[in-house]
Amino acid sequence: MRSHAPIMALPILALLAGMWAGLLRLGWLLPVIQPTLPLFHGPLMVSGFLGTLIALERAVALGSISPSSITGRLPVLSPILSGLGALWLVFGLSVATGQLSLTLGSAVFVGASVLVIRRHNALHTWVMALGGVGWFVGNFLWLGGTPVPRLILWWMAFPVLTILGERLELARLLRLSNLERMTFAGFCGALCVGLLVSLVSFDLGIRIAGIGMVALSAWLFRFDLAARTIRAHGTTRFIAACMLSGYSWLGLAGILATTLGGTLGGAAYDAFLHTIFLGFVFSMIFGHAPIIIPAVLGKPITFHNRFYAHLGLLHLSLIARVAGDLIPSAALRQWGGLFNAIALVAFLANTVGSLMSRENPQ
Repeated sequence: MRSHAPIMALPILALLAGMWAGLLRLGWLLPVIQPTLPLFHGPLMVSGFLGTLIALERAVALGSISPSSITGRLPVLSPILSGLGALWLVFGLSVATGQLSLTLGSAVFVGASVLVIRRHNALHTWVMALGGVGWFVGNFLWLGGTPVPRLILWWMAFPVLTILGERLELARLLRLSNLERMTFAGFCGALCVGLLVSLVSFDLGIRIAGIGMVALSAWLFRFDLAARTIRAHGTTRFIAACMLSGYSWLGLAGILATTLGGTLGGAAYDAFLHTIFLGFVFSMIFGHAPIIIPAVLGKPITFHNRFYAHLGLLHLSLIARVAGDLIPSAALRQWGGLFNAIALVAFLANTVGSLMSRENPQ
């Protein structure tokens, strides 16, 4: 399989720049790479990193199915466009050009999702496609001048619905009943209703979406494959631990959204955002990395127990950060944020170390 390492470098750069911007926003005295970087912490982490990474995964999957057709070749434009848009923001070039490139990348991603549905029309493919629509709408709103706090729910729906769709696909192994599947669809529908309502009433929309998140968290704990594979060993158990811990953060995010409503800044906003994007999303990334990265790079990952170190550090530091938000304690929030970044760096280091390990088959 041809390696996609050059494209993979784009989301990694966006991640590192986004983390640096986040630490600057928390008040850590670090060198300022370029003056506007702190403004783009959110866009770099969501569109630049998550968007490019998920789009690359989708492009690789479609390319492996139809390597010589337009179905297999066109989707790779999505991570290229979004990755280049992130570069534009990282280096402080034209913001409008970066926004446009990210928006075009997400539009191509929606097109790729339609191709997936045409190949396999199922509930999980529709859920993942709705996630792509959330990414595009969020980017489009940002391009049009909407402040990030007002559109963040759309960006949030992108990784959440994408991950939910993937977990539902795996749940087919458990032979879910029609009632269980329709319950899942109803909870996803509540999240999507919250998105639409947020365009009219941000406070009410985020509360409705929060109810959907709590319900989806409960559904995942009850029906997801991880509830059974946690009793396995090695990589399988690690993945299950990532999934189950992530579902806890999804539930907490839903509780915060439902009780706090449409906060547009401050400590409550920080707590809500990071329970989703760090607690839930990065738990999923940690767990799926042993599967996704070999598919993208064409090289296997050897599991090591040290992988639990970056997972544990992520959760402990995020608990500290959220506690600092809610107490409130600026110092606790600041130190929690620093160790959030260290956990992500540890994840990258452990992953690269595993890829380079001599234990890997040549």
